[in-house]
Amino acid sequence: MTLSIELPEELETELVTEAENLGLSLSEYTLQLLQVRRLAGVLPRTGTDLVTYWRRENLIGTRPEIADSPAHARGLREQAQRRRGA
Repeated sequence: MTLSIELPEELETELVTEAENLGLSLSEYTLQLLQVRRLAGVLPRTGTDLVTYWRRENLIGTRPEIADSPAHARGLREQAQRRRGA
């Protein structure tokens, strides 16, 4: 099925940028967004569910600039604690 829609320029720019960051065409990225919408009601309940979801959506390995995942996670946690004043 082919579907043509008119997008506001700002939304188009945002989608194109996101697609490029993932190495996808605008069509591929838009299709992924629509497919993910179906899964929105099925939220992961455990860490295993979350990793399974990430693998299914090809999200693992999309951040090659993060060489040490545990260290990156610790840094994010520390930033969040500082924002909360903990």
